[in-house]
Amino acid sequence: MKTTSLLSLVLLSGCAMQNEDVVRRPKEDGSIETVISVKHHNTYDLLVTTHKVWVNGLVDKTIVQTDTLKSLGSTMQVVDDGFGAAEKKNVRKNYEIYITVK
Repeated sequence: MKTTSLLSLVLLSGCAMQNEDVVRRPKEDGSIETVISVKHHNTYDLLVTTHKVWVNGLVDKTIVQTDTLKSLGSTMQVVDDGFGAAEKKNVRKNYEIYITVK
């Protein structure tokens, strides 16, 4: 029984979907690398978009855009305290980010 369970676990873990489109490092001979983040502040959030333009192995230009967004507020969530115990904490709500590339 233990062998069957172990074999099933190995087979299932081998079937896990892997994203082949993940870029570990941009092509530096001609590409645009974009990083989008949202930083929380007291009553507002900041959307920070950074573009690095790579040309012939060097960053030719860095473009940073910052936009102020309304805060989505906060919510109570159960979180792990790092020692295996769960506790309720008030955490900031995060924006979902969707990107369309044409």
